[in-house]
Amino acid sequence: MPADTEVPPVIEMTGVTIRFPGVLALDDVALTLRPGEVHSLMGENGAGKSTLIKALTGVYSIDSGTIRVGGVERVFETTADAQAAGISTVYQEVNLAPNLSVGENVMLGQEIRRGATIDWKAVHRAAAEQLDNLGQHIDPRSILSSHSIAVQQLVAISRAMVLDAKVLILDEPTSSLDRNEVEQLFTVIRTLRDRGVAILFVSHFLDQVYEISDRITVLRNGRLVGEYLASDLPRGQLVTKMIGRELDELAALATVSERIIDRSGTPVLQATGVGRRGVLEPADLDVYPGEVVGLAGLLGSGRTELVRLLYGADRADSGQIEVKGKPVRVTTPRHAIENRIAFSSENRREEGIIADLTVGENIVLGIQARRGALHKIPRGEQDAIVSEYIKALGVRPADPNQLAGNLSGGNQQKVLLGRWLATAPELIVLDEPTRGIDVGAKADIQRKVAELSAQGLAVVFISSELEEVLRLAQRVVVMRDRRRIGELDSSRTDLDDLIDYIAEGGEGNAA
Repeated sequence: MPADTEVPPVIEMTGVTIRFPGVLALDDVALTLRPGEVHSLMGENGAGKSTLIKALTGVYSIDSGTIRVGGVERVFETTADAQAAGISTVYQEVNLAPNLSVGENVMLGQEIRRGATIDWKAVHRAAAEQLDNLGQHIDPRSILSSHSIAVQQLVAISRAMVLDAKVLILDEPTSSLDRNEVEQLFTVIRTLRDRGVAILFVSHFLDQVYEISDRITVLRNGRLVGEYLASDLPRGQLVTKMIGRELDELAALATVSERIIDRSGTPVLQATGVGRRGVLEPADLDVYPGEVVGLAGLLGSGRTELVRLLYGADRADSGQIEVKGKPVRVTTPRHAIENRIAFSSENRREEGIIADLTVGENIVLGIQARRGALHKIPRGEQDAIVSEYIKALGVRPADPNQLAGNLSGGNQQKVLLGRWLATAPELIVLDEPTRGIDVGAKADIQRKVAELSAQGLAVVFISSELEEVLRLAQRVVVMRDRRRIGELDSSRTDLDDLIDYIAEGGEGNAA
């Protein structure tokens, strides 16, 4: 049940404004958190969610506005100031010490001492009690790195409770969890809520938001749209408020997969028996001009392993690749780029965006690599290329000099797409291009993929969201247990068919 609105809020942020050079990141934003309530913060990537959280946790100083904790105005100059005020944060990537034990992490900085010596037995006993209080029976002496991300997050939450957190911020906590792990986390969240902790929940999974939330605040373009009871805000209205327009783009893409592809000619790419011992059983794949071929399967099914072999990111030890009918040797990404094959990795942070380079530098990186280090791109040509793709892809903010690391996930993904399109590829492989981004940016990228394929670009599209694969792809190649199990015609396949085909290992509506 939502917290009683008559109960004084534990957090009141009013008129919060934050400016960065050339960017108004937050403009007169308000947020109220009440004890015993799960409050979701929603908005597109770039809406200001992360900036608002960093203002509340002392990472960023605010230019104007006030933050009150328990009715008392506070100024947070450091994260320690916020933590001392009872505000703790658990991020998607847990910030703990994986080489230490679970108990050491739970009690880090709060160790129990006997004189000058730490009483490790007491430390682990206290940690076990904290974990037990959350219904988690974990050996406190086990090494943290031996546990799943889900358990590590629960350890981080236990640590927050040791610090007597009155406010717990959960920033995309479920992105790497399976359904059972999500349920486990939600059980803990409800336990803390019932004890009076105010919980700020940030997620791009709408189903989860509605499952766990009492109240929702929506931001758009750095401004407050409004605060709503979750029960009073239908999902369609939430999406509309987040993106500022009716979300009909995804519906308009519903017929993309029905576009007829001419497969009478030569495929852009034809891979035969491509595999790698211990990684992927030999598999075939062909893609024709203007076609979107989806790769579907569960995590670990071999989707990413296959495309990395095709791109030369990993070296195949079997099979042959032909590009436009000619055998080619693709053992490195450079070979792939030379053969007009582009690849956008699922790991955009480590294998995609270079955070310390500008948007413009990131976009021209691929074309510069193709031309070689000795053939610098003239400044005028660079500016024209960057301007073209910032505009075409709707990168926000539209500033080529903005550091790419400061962009939201959705806009980073658009910059990556621009980088590869600038190389004029004939085939582009997109591995999870819409994962972890908001629904508006997702629609933009899906629409661009549809547009590019209609113009003749061949696309291999990987997504864990099976509806997205069926919406965009004309054919779906299904992977399971690191092997290809079959192929489906999207126009004759619905979601239930695809799920059954994956689950049953290839029995179904094969193309």
